[in-house]
Amino acid sequence: MEQTRAKLWRWAWPKRARLWWLVHQWAGLKLSILLTFIFATGTLAVLSHEIDWLFHPSLRVDMATVEGETNWEAIATAALAQPETASIRSIDAPEAGAFAAQVTITRPDGSLAFLNAHPTTGEIQGVQSWVGAQRILRNMHRHLNMPLDIGVPLVSVLSFLLLASFFSSLVVYKRWWRGFFRPIRWRNARTALGDLHRLSGVWSLWFVLLMAVTGVWYFAESVGLQAPPAVAEKAETVIAPAEAATALPPSLTVARQEFPGLALDRIIFPTRPGQAFRFEGHADAILVRPRANAVWTEPATAEVLAVRHGEELSLHQRISEAADPLHFGYFGGYWTKLIWFVFGLALTFLAVSGVAIYAARLVRKTREGGPGAIRLAWNGMGVWKWPATAAVLAGFVLLYPLVVGPR
Repeated sequence: MEQTRAKLWRWAWPKRARLWWLVHQWAGLKLSILLTFIFATGTLAVLSHEIDWLFHPSLRVDMATVEGETNWEAIATAALAQPETASIRSIDAPEAGAFAAQVTITRPDGSLAFLNAHPTTGEIQGVQSWVGAQRILRNMHRHLNMPLDIGVPLVSVLSFLLLASFFSSLVVYKRWWRGFFRPIRWRNARTALGDLHRLSGVWSLWFVLLMAVTGVWYFAESVGLQAPPAVAEKAETVIAPAEAATALPPSLTVARQEFPGLALDRIIFPTRPGQAFRFEGHADAILVRPRANAVWTEPATAEVLAVRHGEELSLHQRISEAADPLHFGYFGGYWTKLIWFVFGLALTFLAVSGVAIYAARLVRKTREGGPGAIRLAWNGMGVWKWPATAAVLAGFVLLYPLVVGPR
């Protein structure tokens, strides 16, 4: 009986391995154009603030001139004095030591813009378009500039393909745990590319799984499984936009007293009836967005409406708050962002090299004078290449209304 079972296993295993290889090839090939685009934009989005910093001199500050904490009151006062400002929507603390603070404002014509302010003096160093590298890359990666209820599920459903690639690779690459330090064979381009693909894949296994799991979570949220809001407080008092600078200091003082351990990252201003001042930041809870720790105050009276501590959230809420820090890697500052960027490049390389390996294998099988590698790869994608290409093109076409339309 045992011998019979062993024979059956040896007979069935090649078929199972072949099936997993087909799954791995299908998941990485058919929608590879869209996958590569999403991987590439997500990788750049990790450092999108830094890209904006390179292109906008007003976003830079001399670190030697920065002293103490962000001067929120001075920044608000200076922002409201600018002719471009109809109202303040929010103020964000500097991303890092050499960054200016950013004030999101509504202009008199209703459009949005950034004012870049010195974090200590509050001096406005320049005006920046609301649509920069951060906004473009975020929108492209998250929903291809489509309406959220269409674009987010369309992009995040690709996470299931990533999961299929992850599990199938563990079967396709036999004894994969031995491949971490396996040398690359440079005898020809096809062999070297295959070895590089496997080496990148082995070292990126944890990252592929993390991206897939967080992507599946985004998909779940997009179809109605988002975590309930922790606080639904509404303000009863209203302030005029011009009064925001004078109304901020008492609310800021009360928020600090109510939540002494809160290191402020953002202040959201009331811009319509029912909205309160909201003070967000980081405290004891790890792997949460700044909004997980917050204080709400009445705009006119500075009365505390609600306080939220990240460590008091439900499991569902905590998972929701952890998704972004884990997906984009900003929870540890530059060190984790750089790690996420490098592995994002590796993930993008896996998508491209997988298609190249498929094409090279077919080129080897075809007779001289047959179709080239690019054509073989294109044909191998089947009908799926058309919706994948259309989705990428739609992302670029929809950039136009984002840049020039109402914001």
